[in-house]
Amino acid sequence: MALDFLAGCAGGVAGVLVGHPFDTVKVRLQVQSVEKPQYRGTLHCFQSIIKQESGNTLRALGRDSPLNQFLAGAAAGAIQCVICCPMELAKTRLQLQDAGPARTYRGSLDCLAQIYRREGLRGVNRGMASTLLRETPSFGVYFLSYDVLTRALGCEPGDRLLVPKLLLAGGTSGILSWLSTYPVDVVKSRLQADGLRGAPRYQGILDCVSQSYRAEGWRVFTRGLASTLLRAFPVNAATFATVTVVLTYARGEEARPEGEAVALAQPSSL
Repeated sequence: MALDFLAGCAGGVAGVLVGHPFDTVKVRLQVQSVEKPQYRGTLHCFQSIIKQESGNTLRALGRDSPLNQFLAGAAAGAIQCVICCPMELAKTRLQLQDAGPARTYRGSLDCLAQIYRREGLRGVNRGMASTLLRETPSFGVYFLSYDVLTRALGCEPGDRLLVPKLLLAGGTSGILSWLSTYPVDVVKSRLQADGLRGAPRYQGILDCVSQSYRAEGWRVFTRGLASTLLRAFPVNAATFATVTVVLTYARGEEARPEGEAVALAQPSSL
């Protein structure tokens, strides 16, 4: 069960990275004025958002450098925790509940609603600190490693080996990202599952770390790592390669797969 959950987390992150920009386009098209439409269609909307609104954190930092790539990624990770934490709390509770007609929760919204009625806003945001500790450096490593790898591999538009290089860079970045914060993810999962079956055990992050280490040793913080990494490479390889190729096509000659393309991978988060 825990292995499935951790693999699901990796898939969920990749799904958000790929899907959210297109969902943004859908919403923009749905709510634009009929009398004075801003966009001519899906591709035009996508191009307009990329040219006008993308990469705000990286641009605010100024020069495109490895440090700024890390900071831009870290900012993206920190900001999305507001939504990520409650959703992962609901996912954890749903995946750990017993199957059958006597299930505690009927779905994600019902799960969050029940938690809110019992514990208030604090309960809905259970694990926020550990999520922040995971996402902030993890996304920083994610963006930095992809930028460094695409530069090292010489990824340039028109290169016949562009896609294989992007797949390698994206998959490796995903693995490095998970390796950088995996123990924190274990702690986050335990905190969010705490109290689901019986009385709560942990008083906070440090107490969870201490109890887990005393009971199971250091290996507890690597539990499920192998399956997560096996999933991380193909998921993130496909994610970054797809996003970069689409951006390269959308921006034409202005786009390049390394550097700024990394910052554009999550335009709504940055």
